[in-house]
Amino acid sequence: MAGDEPKEVLAWLKRRGTKAERDGMARFALPSDKAFGVSVGTLKQEAKRIGRNHELALSLWKSGWHEARILATMIDDPARVTVAQMDRWCGDFDNWGIVDTACFHLFDRTPHAWGRLVPWSKKRDEFGKRAAFALLWSLSAHDKRATDAAFVKGLALIERAAGDDRNFVKKAVNMALRAVGKRNPVLNAAAVATSRRLAASDQPSARWIGKDALRELTGPSVARRLAAK
Repeated sequence: MAGDEPKEVLAWLKRRGTKAERDGMARFALPSDKAFGVSVGTLKQEAKRIGRNHELALSLWKSGWHEARILATMIDDPARVTVAQMDRWCGDFDNWGIVDTACFHLFDRTPHAWGRLVPWSKKRDEFGKRAAFALLWSLSAHDKRATDAAFVKGLALIERAAGDDRNFVKKAVNMALRAVGKRNPVLNAAAVATSRRLAASDQPSARWIGKDALRELTGPSVARRLAAK
């Protein structure tokens, strides 16, 4: 088991890494040049053992190693994360895996999450922009207290970004749209309306996003789920 000092954790990660895992990462467009090759399941177990540790998280992130950064998002304390830290880490994002893990394990639990959607949605780099929509997607699933009005504003961001045809942006935009539309009947209607407009767009990525979302949001499975609510 790793200790709670950065060097000890990095040494532990190096021991646990395998070439097979690194090769698997490369197949899923995850960086393998600065990765040890440790599975997410193993990282989750270690995060549970370590517990919340803000200082260690900051040190692990600075190391630049992929698994160290994944682990950092799992052990950091959301209450101690600042806007500056979120923006700094967002600027470091270089693959979809770290974007989604940071948003779903840490950023969506901070008090600053909603405030990062607009500025990040305007970012030019692919993974920084993906973060805005991965975060909206995560908030749709996890923030039980958020108002419908907040998500309607999110739908406007989705519509503005739908023309971005970069793979990791459009997929996150699509997932955010679908997630908002599954939250409740009111947001389903709003998301379906957004999807219909996108499906009629002359922009290929917007059309794909709209049509794909429509298939799910108007399907029987989502209808049953919303009726149960």
